[in-house]
Amino acid sequence: MRQLGLPGAWLIEPEVLRDVRGSFCEVFRESALRESSGRTLQIAQVGCSVSRRGVVRGIHYTDIQSGQDKYVTCVHGAVLDVAVDLRIGSPTYGRWEAYQLDHVTRRAIYITAGLGHAFAVLSDEATLVYLCSSEYVLGRERCINPFDAELAITWPPCEERIVSERDASAPTLVEARQLCQLPVYRDFPAKDPSCDGL
Repeated sequence: MRQLGLPGAWLIEPEVLRDVRGSFCEVFRESALRESSGRTLQIAQVGCSVSRRGVVRGIHYTDIQSGQDKYVTCVHGAVLDVAVDLRIGSPTYGRWEAYQLDHVTRRAIYITAGLGHAFAVLSDEATLVYLCSSEYVLGRERCINPFDAELAITWPPCEERIVSERDASAPTLVEARQLCQLPVYRDFPAKDPSCDGL
């Protein structure tokens, strides 16, 4: 497990044991997470998404009081998985990092509250599993447009790009900040002081 260039994000590269029967690996071990990151992940919900080639999902984050840590792995197929720093005041605010997650390497990414998450499908179909520190609350998930020109995420080329209407019409990072929808780095999930009185 190694710290990424965004504070609060780690890449997990498990040992995959292979033999004539197939393979085995530990997808998640709480003690390894704690030793590497100093954090624990109390799992409140497990999600699973299946998407086809060309799909882009995200950039998603949550504004629930405790925030939401996510531990994401691809159990079938391959995706380009992206973490984006959305925290006002962070030294890496507005930066992103991307890594391929797939069912061969069994890599996973762990991102803490305040970071946005997105992915693009690279295979004909891909299945992602999310371990989340809090439950989904309708109306509390936020999103940033994945094609925000200022963020300039390098998405893989594809013949047909498939994006939900919600993600396609989501605000840019600048617009989300003007709407006071972004977390603050120093003490997530405190609100942006410039939004006082709103």
